[in-house]
Amino acid sequence: MNRDRLEGKWKQLGGKIDEQWGRLTGDTRLQLAGRRDQFRGRIQERHGISTEKAANQLKDFLNRNRKWDLSSR
Repeated sequence: MNRDRLEGKWKQLGGKIDEQWGRLTGDTRLQLAGRRDQFRGRIQERHGISTEKAANQLKDFLNRNRKWDLSSR
């Protein structure tokens, strides 16, 4: 397992923690940030790319699909 994939798994874990903490505190922004981190971690893990590249791919995807809503998942 390369370093990028491990960082992706770590990012997913941090995102899950943020999402759960957001649910407990009622902080919607923290929940959404956690979901975004999980998604970015999945991209990074599956493709074995750097954090910056995964963040750029997610940003590009969300810009192309503005009607796509992270809160519905």
